[in-house]
Amino acid sequence: MAAPLLTVENLRVSFPTHTGRVEVVKGLSFTLGRERLGIVGESGSGKSMTGRSILKLIRKPGEVTADMLEFDGVDILSQSEKQMRAIRGARISMVMQDPKFSLNPVMTVGEQIAEALVTHQKLPRRDVQARIIEMLHAVRINDPERVAKLYPHEVSGGMGQRIMIAMMLIPEPELLIADEPTSALDVSVQAQVLDIIDELVRNKGMGLILISHDLNLVSRYCDRILVMNGGRVVEECAAGQLENAQHPYTRGLLAAMPVINETRDELPVLDRTQWAGT
Repeated sequence: MAAPLLTVENLRVSFPTHTGRVEVVKGLSFTLGRERLGIVGESGSGKSMTGRSILKLIRKPGEVTADMLEFDGVDILSQSEKQMRAIRGARISMVMQDPKFSLNPVMTVGEQIAEALVTHQKLPRRDVQARIIEMLHAVRINDPERVAKLYPHEVSGGMGQRIMIAMMLIPEPELLIADEPTSALDVSVQAQVLDIIDELVRNKGMGLILISHDLNLVSRYCDRILVMNGGRVVEECAAGQLENAQHPYTRGLLAAMPVINETRDELPVLDRTQWAGT
């Protein structure tokens, strides 16, 4: 059996408060191969902190500890900032929430995609331009030569999302962390963007961590699901078995989702007393 691409054991993330340090991730453990892993939970459950920890993006006064945080044999926590810059983007990429607003407003689309590539690879200018056009084609942008010359304010939200995906994937990383990559988009565009991510991940044999609060979305695009609450994983299951989840918190999340042929007068509220402290 192949070694895991990513191993996380007893990951803890904490921040100081006036009453002492508070843990927002509490002993998280999982492994990831070249597969699609979904992490779901409510806002504040620790999903995004987990993704940022993998790339050492938690800055002081935040504190990250783990018994093991290893990517393809590399101990992430022992890496210097300079060493991490060689990993970020080149080997692990992350699409942030509402990524269009991560684009530089004074650089063209093509310049920003090129920067993501040449930071990690030395290529002739002609090859860089060819890769930019190829990547824009891959994220289903029509007339990529024209779009490459535009500035971020000249593109729509959905197109900005695709451009960010192109930037993150052009160095051909081995792992993509997508943190609520479609939260600011309407439903029809969400599906298009996630289809693009799914296609590129499958074609390139990458690992994917998809962070979301949308259970249906994650079950559609992932192989496995971790359900987080209060900084802990309360349940793990195959995506296709989500409807058979057993933990009261997961069952509560599923019950709270509306359906098209809804017959209930009101949606149930999570009964947190059932799983408090679990």
